[in-house]
Amino acid sequence: MSTELRRLRNYIDGEFRDAADGRTTEVVNPATGEAYATAPLSGQTDVDAAMAAAAAAFPAWRDATPAERQKALLKIADAFEERAEDLIAAEVENTGKPIGLTRSEEIPPMVDQIRFFAGAARMLEGRSAGEYMDGLTSFVRREPVGVCAQVAPWNYPMMMAVWKFAPAIAAGNTVVLKPSDTTPASTVLIADIIGSVLPKGVFNVICGDRDTGRMMVEHPTPAMASITGSVRAGMSVAESASKDLKRVHLELGGKAPVVVFEDTDIAKAVEDISVAGFFNAGQDCTAATRVLVQESIHDEFVAALAKAASETRTGQPDDEDVLYGPLNNPNQLKQVAGFIERLPAHAKVVAGGHQVGEKGYFYAPTVVAGLLQDDEIIQNEVFGPVITVQSFTDEQQALEYANGVEYALASSVWTKDHARAMRLSKALDFGCVWINTHIPLVAEMPHGGFKKSGYGKDLSAYGFDDYTRVKHVMTSLDV
Repeated sequence: MSTELRRLRNYIDGEFRDAADGRTTEVVNPATGEAYATAPLSGQTDVDAAMAAAAAAFPAWRDATPAERQKALLKIADAFEERAEDLIAAEVENTGKPIGLTRSEEIPPMVDQIRFFAGAARMLEGRSAGEYMDGLTSFVRREPVGVCAQVAPWNYPMMMAVWKFAPAIAAGNTVVLKPSDTTPASTVLIADIIGSVLPKGVFNVICGDRDTGRMMVEHPTPAMASITGSVRAGMSVAESASKDLKRVHLELGGKAPVVVFEDTDIAKAVEDISVAGFFNAGQDCTAATRVLVQESIHDEFVAALAKAASETRTGQPDDEDVLYGPLNNPNQLKQVAGFIERLPAHAKVVAGGHQVGEKGYFYAPTVVAGLLQDDEIIQNEVFGPVITVQSFTDEQQALEYANGVEYALASSVWTKDHARAMRLSKALDFGCVWINTHIPLVAEMPHGGFKKSGYGKDLSAYGFDDYTRVKHVMTSLDV
């Protein structure tokens, strides 16, 4: 007996709508491999409608006072807390993540981040007014950029939606947000929550695939396009946006080096690194999945890491003993498995390396040692629960290996030597360097990378500034 699928809908100009042409796609729970909902497959008509709504709402929202925008965002944060269990349920269906960890690790930071940007709305900064030329006074206005086209990824659908809409709306912009086609449920629920607070048209959600995202970026209305996704997707967005010189905000892939020196507390480092590598099934651009270990402790470290992996569990969302759930979709499972299948002869799988279970897209915690710098699995992002280990001799070689990839999002250094930590924090070519920890993020500090990891910052005052533009105003004193 078939189960009727839940129908998700776009949210445009303050109301929920189906795609104009009625097209839909099935949405699959990755923990079961079974469809649970349908979502609109939005086309040009839907994109046009959402952009028109956002453009019509922009003048009034731009002119709202910072205090009014702050009040609205604080109401949204309160509503997120009140409907936390609904958000958790939607996100767990989206992703198959453990229920308990979604409750403890995602809801609190999301609420905190919304409240941070509520405060940022009242902290618009510019240089002080002054007379830089005789008889003339200059000052700076910091203004919203306009309509923002935003595309969120499937690894943290709920949290990345917050990272997108909160700074944009706080700064006075209006938003058209597209979730990933595999994870629309929590974003549609967010639209329902926000819809009771914001004026219609300020926040719009359209569901769809890559073509929908392309239509959004190529549309003439948005002043800015923001995407969190793959390097390939980011390059495509940058190319499309260049045709009419839209601003672009890109948070793309990562290949974080985790540099472990011989003076490190091995037991503590292994415990923290294994969690930072396997959390969320390694589906995190900042995940601690590329470990570089000084050769004098290499064998001991690999043995300890393999043991930690063997004791780490993946499984269904309601299992309180699992660290992570499934990979997001069958294509991602195939990609992760492909990296392991293509390993060179000199590589050795010391833990995991196989799919888990008969349903869903689960993959075992995996550790691969014996790797060389030019190996595919070292140079390319796996985005799965796979930690690689390389050996280095000294600080110079560690830096050479660490910086020797095309990504530059995050990194970490593990040592008791303060001077070494400071040298490495300067020399590592990554947007974030953690010292003796890996993966904590706070609303007050920026998140974003260099090189092929993209440009622009999420979180912090820097992330807020990215959604504003600077205008110089000069007035004559001789009137």
